[in-house]
Amino acid sequence: MDLLLEVEKEINQLTQDVTNCKKCELWKTRKNPVVGNGALNAQVMFIGEAPGYHENMQGIPFVGRAGEVFDELLKSIGLEREEVYVCNILKCRPPDNRNPFDLEIKACTSYLDRQITAIKPKVIGTLGNFATSYVLEKFGLQTEKIGKIHGKTFHIKNLLFDARIIPLYHPAAATYNPNMESVLMEDFKAIAMQL
Repeated sequence: MDLLLEVEKEINQLTQDVTNCKKCELWKTRKNPVVGNGALNAQVMFIGEAPGYHENMQGIPFVGRAGEVFDELLKSIGLEREEVYVCNILKCRPPDNRNPFDLEIKACTSYLDRQITAIKPKVIGTLGNFATSYVLEKFGLQTEKIGKIHGKTFHIKNLLFDARIIPLYHPAAATYNPNMESVLMEDFKAIAMQL
């Protein structure tokens, strides 16, 4: 079977599994699950925290103001949204955009693990503290606050995987503090250097 068809089949199954998921209470308050989207053969995967209001309404990651900033950041390194794969740790929106609870992260990350395994990105950009902590810990790396490690490159390699992890501030940071956009643009250059 063609490799891309295999990935498509896995992502379709994953989407169905997330749609039917009741592992935590968030399914009760969501409008749409936000599984992820983008190129199934993407070299770069971006992992955010959780869907916000606009994502919950549309079922697509990064479509609100933070999504506009994200698209600008991609363009700054010569990438388009269609060339990358974008997802979140949580697939359902926490009420009032609160931080994810540990129980919710634990319940939901098996889906993220399946996405990483299926897509097999060359570079993983983790957006914010929650995504960074989870991904670094998953691959046995020491985690620190995003303010200390943003823009740094971590190499992971095992029998199935060879990739770079680059922690980044969440694009929403630039919506609250316009000065953060230049920091993000600088950090995004680390992604471009891996391609």
